[in-house]
Amino acid sequence: MKVLVTGATGFIGRHVAARLIAAGHEVLIGARDGRRAGRVFPDQRFIACDFTRDLSSAAWSPRLLGVEALVNCVGVLQPRRRATMEAVHLTATAALFDACAAVGVRRVIQVSALGVDSGIDLHYATSKLAADAHLQGLDLDWTILRPSLVYTPAGSYGGTSLLRAQAALPFFVPLPGRGDQLFQPVFMDDLTEGIRRLLEGGKAISEIVPVTGPAPLAVRDILFGLRRWLGLGRAWALPIPMPAMRFLARLGDLLGGGPLTTTSLRMIEQGNAAPPDPFTRATGIVPRRFDQVLAQHPAHVQDRWHARLYFLRPVLQTVLALFWIVSASVMLFGQRVFIARELSGSDPAAPGAAFDPWQVVFGLALLSGLLLLLRWKVRLVLALQAWVLAIALLWWAASLLGVMAVVGWQLVWPNLMLFLGFALIFLANLAAWALGDDR
Repeated sequence: MKVLVTGATGFIGRHVAARLIAAGHEVLIGARDGRRAGRVFPDQRFIACDFTRDLSSAAWSPRLLGVEALVNCVGVLQPRRRATMEAVHLTATAALFDACAAVGVRRVIQVSALGVDSGIDLHYATSKLAADAHLQGLDLDWTILRPSLVYTPAGSYGGTSLLRAQAALPFFVPLPGRGDQLFQPVFMDDLTEGIRRLLEGGKAISEIVPVTGPAPLAVRDILFGLRRWLGLGRAWALPIPMPAMRFLARLGDLLGGGPLTTTSLRMIEQGNAAPPDPFTRATGIVPRRFDQVLAQHPAHVQDRWHARLYFLRPVLQTVLALFWIVSASVMLFGQRVFIARELSGSDPAAPGAAFDPWQVVFGLALLSGLLLLLRWKVRLVLALQAWVLAIALLWWAASLLGVMAVVGWQLVWPNLMLFLGFALIFLANLAAWALGDDR
């Protein structure tokens, strides 16, 4: 079967695509970033899908030619703009479903979320619910799956990464309130196998199916279960008052890019549980218990590394960005004064003062630090920092050879020390970037 999986580079989407590929289906990888899709699925055909721009059925129809089934795994929990969530969850998704009806892609599986129909006043929930309702109104063989917290020992992202990091903290495990909010974590393999069976079934069930584990678990039990799985020692539970949690969630909204936001906290407070029977009836799968799955898939050293370094990542990124900003600012102004006085005895602000190419180096370093602090295209910022180091190295080599007499031999070693210092920080930036690549 030729299947288009949208959101195929996301946490759930990539596992769905991999399961269908393993089952022998021809899977089209629908994602916005072609380079990332090529890294994750190098042997599969890529279909460009931008749910913030592809807002009409006419935009989708050409991409659906020859497709026999669609699995939509696209979702955003907390975008920077409300309009983005509206476009991703409703406008573009509804246009995609309309295109399926127009082109003849009969079989559609929508991966929604458990609790969106609870009446909670969140745009995440209302936009998801509206897309589900739109699909129900079309003449298609549809199934809407609403999973609870989806986890896998093979990896984590977003909320599951945050849970692992909380569980791995030394001495204390922080809990939201008393940690008694109920979830029914569902194993990723159960979800993806269910999707495979639904696609390969002889007929569509045209139902909304909650996808949950066999029994509710409190957040506290999930956290301490993860701690035991990671092989870490005992720790005390540390309840965090909900007002403090709401403040942290609001801070997460302002900073952007983190798993703790007002939306995710509201979903946690609401809880996320439902009977597992509908999923079993629809697919024949009996969901596995949380502790059973963890016991069958022991944690590895990389799991502990990721969990322990998770909270260090934003701190490291911020400190490194501030280092570039502060050190470049000091040297941008201090170095110029020093060189002008040492070599010409002049006021650096006076006309005719010697031009110092280090000003260019420190100016670029200052710019890269500001961009890194703003998290603006980290790869491009690292490339800029590499150019800064290359220019600094060439300038130091030129001064060492006596090509640029302006600098003078008395500044060779100080400039070398500056270059080596920036080089070490650049290497630390590479480490921070590696930690930040959580997909």
